[in-house]
Amino acid sequence: MSFSTLRLAVTGLTGQVVSALIERAPRDVEIIALGRPQLELSRRNAVIGALRHAGCDAIINAAAYTQVDKAEIEVETAMRINGEGAGNVAQAASELKVPLVHLSTDYVFDGSLSRPYLENDPPSPTSAYGCSKLEGERQISLLCDNYAIFRTSWVFSPFGANFVKTMLRLGRDRDELSVVADQIGNPTSALDIAEKLILVSRRLASDSSQELRGIFHMTGRGEASWADLAEEIFRHSESHNGPRVKIKRILTQDYPTPAKRPKNSRLDNTKFENVYKLSMLPWRDTLEDCVLRLLRNKEQEG
Repeated sequence: MSFSTLRLAVTGLTGQVVSALIERAPRDVEIIALGRPQLELSRRNAVIGALRHAGCDAIINAAAYTQVDKAEIEVETAMRINGEGAGNVAQAASELKVPLVHLSTDYVFDGSLSRPYLENDPPSPTSAYGCSKLEGERQISLLCDNYAIFRTSWVFSPFGANFVKTMLRLGRDRDELSVVADQIGNPTSALDIAEKLILVSRRLASDSSQELRGIFHMTGRGEASWADLAEEIFRHSESHNGPRVKIKRILTQDYPTPAKRPKNSRLDNTKFENVYKLSMLPWRDTLEDCVLRLLRNKEQEG
């Protein structure tokens, strides 16, 4: 590893986490964002070639197929990117002898437990997207021994497509929105994820301790339903002269979707906190800034 600058190769160009990594990287960290056409996750040789050319100290695999409902139709595409693609990145990390940091999801679980999920709880995805992400975890564990997988959930940020941005967009034209209230999870700021991944990558690149490797949960502190999150979004929106919207709390059965979502998406961060001595921020502490930035971005767009 370079003694001056930590070089992190990140798969993806425009996603929430890669955008957050680029924004939050300190001066001694260089983010090398790699995406199509130079890096196509489903093409192993192209992945290895692009990552070798990057000359990095660690790899962060942040690229993924994330269209949860569409994945029910494009099952093979989701599996090729999230499953085989993750395997290709793992193969590259193994050949290049650099650590791999991989982002996974709460959707590897079925949501049937009454408590937050631990890393060693048996996965049981209920959607094609969840199955593809679980296959990515499996591929990494088979092809690379220097990895850390971080499962996260309900990611939001000023970038890309996410629930906060969708709510504010819909709220410009409606006085009331129906939002599911019986799915519970941990909303998580992509900016907080990015800051923690940089610290994690630095540790992995300099410390060979086995306890730093494996599967971890990394989510914002505190839980909420989608309806809770929506109400908080519009509370901040109203306070900053944005849309004022009433939230109608509904059940999952009232809003059917092609992909079945876990009713309990809560993940337990204890292992991550104990091993890395890091703590994720409470989601309520990170949401207001996200809402304000999105409102300002809309104003700038005209």
